[in-house]
Amino acid sequence: MDDMLRTPADGTRLRILAWLGEPDTAERGLTADDVAARLGVPRPAALTHLRLLTSLGLLHPTGQDDTPRYRRDEIRLAEVTQLFEKGW
Repeated sequence: MDDMLRTPADGTRLRILAWLGEPDTAERGLTADDVAARLGVPRPAALTHLRLLTSLGLLHPTGQDDTPRYRRDEIRLAEVTQLFEKGW
């Protein structure tokens, strides 16, 4: 999982998780368009990052299927953090 979070080397997925941890953003969530605009990447690239984080259980989409808003799964993030702290 560490490789999936750290790849690509620029830390894009970690930045998305950090951004979603900010109070205003955490409350409303982010769309793929939000992520693309903030990171300066094409929408398909943003969707790839969001879908991978979702498949890892770190994000959960809510709302409309064509424009879901992604939010962090704080419980899953705590579990993953604990695994890394134990040296997994």
